[in-house]
Amino acid sequence: MAGFIDAPGSWTGIIASFVVGYLLGSIPFGVVLTRLAGGPDLRSIGSGNIGATNVLRTGNKGLAAATLIGDILKGTVAVIIGANFGPAAALVAACGAFLGHLLPVWLGFKGGKSVATFLGCLIGVFWPAALVFAIVWLAVAFITRYSSLASLLASLVSVGVLAAFQPLSSALVFALLGALLWVRHAENIQRLLAGEESRIGSHS
Repeated sequence: MAGFIDAPGSWTGIIASFVVGYLLGSIPFGVVLTRLAGGPDLRSIGSGNIGATNVLRTGNKGLAAATLIGDILKGTVAVIIGANFGPAAALVAACGAFLGHLLPVWLGFKGGKSVATFLGCLIGVFWPAALVFAIVWLAVAFITRYSSLASLLASLVSVGVLAAFQPLSSALVFALLGALLWVRHAENIQRLLAGEESRIGSHS
């Protein structure tokens, strides 16, 4: 999507894109799928997070994979829908989807950390940046087994890719989303520094 945000969309389209993006992003796939599978309320186990990493703590890898795919796709779909109203609307839709997962209305505005949705939005905006995100995440997670550290570093690198190959506006939007992602990981960062962070595969 070269030239992203160069051509403004109508305000109606921009507002609609944010609303649609938010509603898509606020779908709590982890909570819904876990309940449909007869499992416990995801918010009552492990970290209490609604994302795929915490679903994995239930021991159901298939469910965790389904949650991951759902959380990614809602970001991608939001951007694709927004793009129909123009480049600016596509970026706004990405913001809506990210915030929807972070602050879902259905769960009292207590959501997840939006890592998978961040990735999904990247896919819709500039897929090479999403590919770099995935590679960095997998490499760091494989080496350290820290999902949080992998997410933090992958978000940084992907924003750098956007800055290098896309309009500055795209990089700035994702830098803002990345900053929110880091804020949401504040407790994880403290535990990483203290050597107390849970590793992937841990049930604690």
